[in-house]
Amino acid sequence: MTVVLPDGSEDSAARRVERELRKAIITLELQPGVSLSEKDLAERYGVSRQPVREALINLGKAGLVGIQPRRGSYVVKISLDLMRQARFVRESVEVAVVRRACASFDPEVRRRIEEILKRQAELAAEQSHYAFQREDEAFHAALAGGAGVPAAWATLETIKAHMDRVCHLTLPLPETLPKVVDEHRRIVDAIDSHDADRAEVALKVHMDGILKALPRVQAQFGFLFV
Repeated sequence: MTVVLPDGSEDSAARRVERELRKAIITLELQPGVSLSEKDLAERYGVSRQPVREALINLGKAGLVGIQPRRGSYVVKISLDLMRQARFVRESVEVAVVRRACASFDPEVRRRIEEILKRQAELAAEQSHYAFQREDEAFHAALAGGAGVPAAWATLETIKAHMDRVCHLTLPLPETLPKVVDEHRRIVDAIDSHDADRAEVALKVHMDGILKALPRVQAQFGFLFV
């Protein structure tokens, strides 16, 4: 099936291909071990091979794609070690973000977060997993933006790829989505109360969710991990 991407520069095409491939890898449409042919992907997305090559290089840097000279590219397995390291780094950064947010937070971003939480609740009711995951990213990006440190979230974009597939595997568990919405609300309530200690605890509880779900996910999808 050919996916038609909007017209644009080679650079824009590379970003669009990267976004589509990232989605396919995170949602396991493209599972670990699958070969990624530049020629086939170029045909699929209706672009030349150059933007596909750039997209694969960027996904390689993110740890989602392996690139072997003269042998081609492939989707890598999920590394538990890298996932745990990514979680450690992400928690460290986001704790600092929410503590800063408790001291000062942009009211316009706070209103935007309310809309994000509303959409999350709707998506949780619909069990729309990937759309929910995108809103989850929007929520955490908004926390950093509202605290005046948008670069804090930007620095996590690459390393968090090691968590994204595991997160996606946990979302179909029936209790997960409503629980995440509640955890987000607790973080925001602590920020509204300017209670940095409570915000930190709420953020850590939220980040612990992936570790608590990991044994069950690994038992069910062990073939995806290394």
